[in-house]
Amino acid sequence: MKDFKAIVEAYKNVDFSQRKAALATVVRVRGSSYRSPGARMLITDDGRWVGSISGGCLEGDALRKARQVMTSKKPLTVTYDTHEESNQNLGISLGCNGVIDVLIEPLDASQPHSINQFTAFAETQQPLALATIFNGLGIGEKLLLSEQGVERCDFQNEALIRLVKPDLQEVFKSRKSQARQYLIHGIEQEVFIELIQPSVSLIIFGGGFDARPVSELAKSLGWNVSVTDECVAHIAPVFFPTADKLSLCQREFIDRDFTITPYTACVLMSHNYEYDRDVLRKLLKTNTPYIGMLGPRKRFDKMLAEYKTEGIHLTDADFERIHSPIGLDIGAEAPDEIALSIISEIQGKFTNRPGGFLKNHNGPIHQREPGSDQVFKQVYY
Repeated sequence: MKDFKAIVEAYKNVDFSQRKAALATVVRVRGSSYRSPGARMLITDDGRWVGSISGGCLEGDALRKARQVMTSKKPLTVTYDTHEESNQNLGISLGCNGVIDVLIEPLDASQPHSINQFTAFAETQQPLALATIFNGLGIGEKLLLSEQGVERCDFQNEALIRLVKPDLQEVFKSRKSQARQYLIHGIEQEVFIELIQPSVSLIIFGGGFDARPVSELAKSLGWNVSVTDECVAHIAPVFFPTADKLSLCQREFIDRDFTITPYTACVLMSHNYEYDRDVLRKLLKTNTPYIGMLGPRKRFDKMLAEYKTEGIHLTDADFERIHSPIGLDIGAEAPDEIALSIISEIQGKFTNRPGGFLKNHNGPIHQREPGSDQVFKQVYY
């Protein structure tokens, strides 16, 4: 999502009376790659780019291909084979052992519908499903679907629309983007089915000095950050210069003043037991998937005992989303280190990854669809 925001901002600053631009998107990966499907970069004809489609090894060639696309004004899908013996055409030996398909589309200021979609992606508060044709007829055509069924479509083939829409609806459940192939009247159409998820929003309850690096690190990842406290001295803008929202909010009004969604992480670090206890009581009624509390486990156990006397019983789902003590076990001591531990745990929560050393992880670093080298095909006669 951070890339979306950066690309939209860069696009707004392009002077199309002087410059041309193109958008490159990773649409399929077989084997290993530095970036996953959905990675994007905005390229202008003066050799500048924002975002990335690799670790820097493919960007130079993508720039050359983008210039062709800017001139022809026709989208193009490029396949990069990064096996060591297969990429001498790039002038380097990558040895990444992957095959990467990249769709490069021209951007025209007179037809800004595509970048307008990305503006919507950057601001969305709900997941969206996007289908983009990258091989076959109508390369670059898109079909966008919301969970409520609202769509924006420039697919020209009605039969393809009927086949793609169920796959777009399914991606809301599987939460996995993938390339699919459709055979319509003997013509193969390859389509990238992509889940666009909202940015993570982080609410920090408590504006102490150790909350500052948590806010800064979250913003560096492109998250939306709010900091709230009952003490006005703790939430001075000078302490949280990059936060999106600073709020002086009494604990009883949290549910009134904050919108908490399944993409909101809540961190309690006020060092005030009663405040954290009362805030947690409020958060239990929301659908946040992550609640982290600073402090030892005994502190949380004390809260549980008090809740029990009030008739409040936590469910298994509640215990799954509450993290106390907060953070990953990385030996963090100083505030900056603790912030890294906290943000890493939240990242793992939202990507459904457990953390740990990658060297002990068998298989690809990035999550891949089982059998990602195979082609998913549907046929329309």
